[in-house]
Amino acid sequence: MKELIITNEWDKVFPKSDKVNHKKVTFNNHFGITLVADMYIPKEYEGKLSAIAVCGPFGAVKEQSSGLYAQEMAERGFLAIAFDPSFTGESGGEVRYMHSPDINVEDFQAAVDYLSNLDNVDPEKIGIIGICGWGGMALQTACIDTRIKATVSSTMYDMSRVAGNGYFDEQDSEEDRFKARININKQRTEDFKNGEYKQGGGVVDPLPDDAPFFVKDYYDYYKTKRGYHKRSLNSNDGWNVTAGTSLMNTRLLHYSNEIRNAVLIIHGEKAHSCYMSRDAYSNMIKDSKYTDNKELLIIPGAVHTDLYDKKDIIPFDKIDEFFKKNLI
Repeated sequence: MKELIITNEWDKVFPKSDKVNHKKVTFNNHFGITLVADMYIPKEYEGKLSAIAVCGPFGAVKEQSSGLYAQEMAERGFLAIAFDPSFTGESGGEVRYMHSPDINVEDFQAAVDYLSNLDNVDPEKIGIIGICGWGGMALQTACIDTRIKATVSSTMYDMSRVAGNGYFDEQDSEEDRFKARININKQRTEDFKNGEYKQGGGVVDPLPDDAPFFVKDYYDYYKTKRGYHKRSLNSNDGWNVTAGTSLMNTRLLHYSNEIRNAVLIIHGEKAHSCYMSRDAYSNMIKDSKYTDNKELLIIPGAVHTDLYDKKDIIPFDKIDEFFKKNLI
């Protein structure tokens, strides 16, 4: 097992707050993988704190959007951690640059394990925030982990839907899925022969003039000073080509209408991905007995990455109110 390389100097894409204390922490998940997180704690507090675990976007690292969310929530009085998922960033796990819905849900649960056992945290007051593809993972975790009293998904992607149907459901056919399976399995053969895993590339660079808006939106975050980070898969060489197999064969959110604890789903009105949050919310409340504490919040005029880092657009006051109401 490779020794973890943990950076102690501040290397985030957002400025450090003078209102919170920050440190690196580690914990293990049930697959034996060590996860590395940034912990943000209010400089002044009394008694035990409510705590929040944050992750996402999918293919990002904790030095990007999730860290910004965690630091902001700590400024508002919560203990918050932003963690790198298994196989990515500073966290452990071999082979690198892989993902799995089962392992990634476990990553969130491991974060709850860790928070539940901190001396300065009230284990009955724990929430989670998932951003982009980790919004879907957060909802999936809320389906199974009753310790999570409140869940926020922001600018959510259902990665299993994208893996199986393509963007905008434009490849939702048996034939398209069959072609995708052929390509992935050809790559498995090549990877085994070559003794290494081919990465699929992160956000396209250079950006084509005719790129669709959502690709330009991603480029503006991941490939510019605004959000670029050297450990981010999206900013660099991307996931392994064969990483998507499990998501193609799995569908998330099947039991979302059985989530009893509070959920807030946030999305930008102009985001290319907004249909996923609208559908996730509709499916969550359909035939559900637990709708009183569920909410869909659409941010007028906002695009997908606006909710990554634009603090004048991200509804932090609403998120703060939601957690303080439901972490009881």
